[in-house]
Amino acid sequence: MPAALEINGLSSGYRGALVVRKLSLEVQQGEIVALLGKNGMGKSTVLKTVMGLLAATAGTVKILGDEVTSEPAYRVARRAVAYSPQERALFQDLSVEQNLQLGLANPRDFSAQIARVGSIFPVLPQRLKQRAGTLSGGEQKMLLVARALISRPRLMLIDEISEGLQPSVIERLASVLRAERDSVGTAMLLVEQNVSFALSIADRYAVLKLGEIVEQGPVTPGDDVLQRVTHRLEV
Repeated sequence: MPAALEINGLSSGYRGALVVRKLSLEVQQGEIVALLGKNGMGKSTVLKTVMGLLAATAGTVKILGDEVTSEPAYRVARRAVAYSPQERALFQDLSVEQNLQLGLANPRDFSAQIARVGSIFPVLPQRLKQRAGTLSGGEQKMLLVARALISRPRLMLIDEISEGLQPSVIERLASVLRAERDSVGTAMLLVEQNVSFALSIADRYAVLKLGEIVEQGPVTPGDDVLQRVTHRLEV
């Protein structure tokens, strides 16, 4: 069974300046991998390159065994890949319903899928006609995740989903992502600075510094992985 995501020797950056350097990483089907690091280490650059929003200068990216290194973002998305960016990339003047519909290839599936995401985020069906820009910060993050989930992806790329959220909303999102992995088998590459949140749902972790992975391993219950990773990020 091919990996959901396989990155080999990937390099990329902006205007000739390398940000990611010869990075290799895999996410197996049904697995959550947390990519951890401080600001400016290249975490978001990895996701944008995988998604086809940024060109790779070296290396390869494969999704479910197929190479997508040079494919544009819309073709990557058609491979059942969903991307939740760090920026609140919602259409602020469109309704919640219209934003959700953008996650579907076939609008006729909307009724069934809104029932599914509504069971995950009960507030959203109550706000379908409300402008997305008028939602609270936590509700907008929920809408971003719901728009990704409504497409029933095989792979999710999630960038700093916990940023700026209160603990109760973070715990809700953690429960949702764990449930999606366990019930549907969705693979996820989770970029985070919130180490505690990331390790609470991840199967494996990787620490990124200056565009290179300096440590990776499994998240084992009872292990001191939180303390170890926190220390690795500081040194």
